[in-house]
Amino acid sequence: MRKTEDQRSADAQWAVVPADGGGLLGRASLRSVHLAEGRAECAYWTVPAARGSGVAVRAVSAMVHWAFGEMGFHRLELAHSVANHASCRVAAKSGFAMEGTRRSAQLHTDGWHDMHLHSRVREDGPPAV
Repeated sequence: MRKTEDQRSADAQWAVVPADGGGLLGRASLRSVHLAEGRAECAYWTVPAARGSGVAVRAVSAMVHWAFGEMGFHRLELAHSVANHASCRVAAKSGFAMEGTRRSAQLHTDGWHDMHLHSRVREDGPPAV
């Protein structure tokens, strides 16, 4: 984990690769980590060839397992554009509950997007994957 200058937050990032050691499939990360409060935001991406294969769900679930089981986090959040239906499916399959929509919350290359907010808390239990 890399700590920022103010020491109040940190980021953690992982490369997502196949178990057999093949090429890069994506990235999973915890950002906006607040260690004292036990919360962070989950983020991820996958290469086009890996999409739809369950790679993102497995990567997010492994990250959730590490964050809750190894690090003792209390709450994880995951946000995505309302236009990104695939990410909404990843969040749901990874056990994140939909909390609501943050209106005009993120600037993308094509303009401001509303963002769905999902969360998991420690009491939700281990991820399914």
